Amino acid sequence: MKHSHGDHAMHSMKPHEMNHGAHAHHGAHSMGKQIAAGSVASATVSTGGKLMSKISKHPVLVFGLGVVAGYFVYKYRKEIISSTTKAVDAGRDFVLNQKENLEDIVAESKEEN
Repeated sequence: MKHSHGDHAMHSMKPHEMNHGAHAHHGAHSMGKQIAAGSVASATVSTGGKLMSKISKHPVLVFGLGVVAGYFVYKYRKEIISSTTKAVDAGRDFVLNQKENLEDIVAESKEEN
């Protein structure tokens, strides 16, 4: 006799158990996306490495890339400086807040003793 989980198994399942199959499919789909993303990233790094090795053999290309990079840095220098200043200010504020929190914790622990 064959052992089968056909319609009989589906009728005996509770509604939340029937959805479990969909969750398993979702997990497999998610895993597939991760594998595809990893493959693309690996191919990109490999291609980039090959490209950089070819470029490094041609000093004129390296100089040209430096000129292009310098142009864009010069063109967007004000935006770069303002974003860097904002980042530094945010970091400074974060450190000051953490210092205040630490001082409060130390003061509370001294009061408890």
